[in-house]
Amino acid sequence: MSTPHRQMVAERLHAEVRGNGADLLLVHGWGMHGGVWQEVGTELAPDYRVTALDLPGHGHSGAAGASDLGQICERLLASAPPKSVWIGWSLGGMACLQAAARAPERVRGLVLVASSPCFVRTPDWPHALDAAVFDEFAAGLERDPAATLQRFLALQAAAGHARRETLRRLRGLWRAAPEPALPALRAGLAILRHIDLRALLPQIQCPVLLLTGACDNLVPAAALPAMAAALHTVDSQLIAAAGHAPLVSDVAEFCTRLRHFLQSLGAA
Repeated sequence: MSTPHRQMVAERLHAEVRGNGADLLLVHGWGMHGGVWQEVGTELAPDYRVTALDLPGHGHSGAAGASDLGQICERLLASAPPKSVWIGWSLGGMACLQAAARAPERVRGLVLVASSPCFVRTPDWPHALDAAVFDEFAAGLERDPAATLQRFLALQAAAGHARRETLRRLRGLWRAAPEPALPALRAGLAILRHIDLRALLPQIQCPVLLLTGACDNLVPAAALPAMAAALHTVDSQLIAAAGHAPLVSDVAEFCTRLRHFLQSLGAA
């Protein structure tokens, strides 16, 4: 089994790289860091070169370029291998979607894990959370950032099977890296609260896998067919009984579904 090595280059995001083969890029969600992909990376590294990045202001990455989604996307593109399958969880999925539209030549395939182009419910997009949820988290972030992050972890693990074990593992992973910078957390919540990327979906030309938990309470299962209808080449799959973090709660099934998609791309 290969051992991860740390990679830091000026203007690049912190990366954990392991394995050899076709390139996979893993991008985490709000408040976490690339270590959340630890078990997934271990499963995939025998067959792929797996790069897990820390978003700006998260984990071991500096906070520069974290103020909006466009800046985050640029830092991801500066740090990613030249051509990869991009795999983004939650907020990370939004960043990967933006990158696939902005630099299609860099994205061989796109996997959106428990992610949505629009996380806030609107009259024509009911498959999302009420805006008040994000407003409450934003207010809590100013009062007590650490407690707010813990509440968000609990929300991610609140549905699906093995809730206590999933939350325990998420908390352990979160503690394994430095706490995220407050400006980056503010920016990330603002993206989730205000950004709507639905117009980008028809622009995506690469194959797409939509993969989420059937019990996800942040990205309802009904969002998947709505997203799939706007995409050109798409495979949409639910992991039964999983919540918002199938990459942590259901590693074996998650990797099986992902491998099938990668094999369909010829990325083996």
